[in-house]
Amino acid sequence: MAHDIEYSEKYNDDKFEYRHVILPREIAKRLPSPLRLLEENEWRGLQVQQSRGWVHYEIHKPEPHILLFRRPLGTDPRTGKVSKELL
Repeated sequence: MAHDIEYSEKYNDDKFEYRHVILPREIAKRLPSPLRLLEENEWRGLQVQQSRGWVHYEIHKPEPHILLFRRPLGTDPRTGKVSKELL
């Protein structure tokens, strides 16, 4: 089932790197009700796999099975920390 999760390419603005993740119907059924932003352990529990530092930051109500993530530009994907040079 985890292989059915779709991951967008990353895109960015001047502050953040973004991506969206599309959950298949069977996994989306496990989203909490009422809908709310998920903590890292919750989205990882849904089998979403991505490097460190990503935060579920918005709910797109018409399509709740699409999770919207962002992290500050310059985030180290191994640690989830932002480089001090970029702060």
